[in-house]
Amino acid sequence: MNLEKLHKKLIAAARTDVPDDRVPLAFEKRISALLASRVAPDSVTLWVRGLWRAAVSCAAISMLMSAWALFNPAASSATDDLSQSFETTLLASVDLNDQAP
Repeated sequence: MNLEKLHKKLIAAARTDVPDDRVPLAFEKRISALLASRVAPDSVTLWVRGLWRAAVSCAAISMLMSAWALFNPAASSATDDLSQSFETTLLASVDLNDQAP
């Protein structure tokens, strides 16, 4: 449908409609005053609230993961030392390069 034609039809329909007389006196002035009296939200306050909520949730997740890692029975039965595995992995390439062909 042609948007310009639709726009003209809607404008014509709005102009033929008679305004309602039940609107209270100075209604638009009261609404305008109410809108002007509203304080704009402070963006810094909104950021601070959001960051505090994020910090609390991150701390809670960290505590849950720490408790899970501490009380996990599968982790206690492992005999491999992580530091030794890490060192072996890092030094594997050095050991290969030291060998003479």
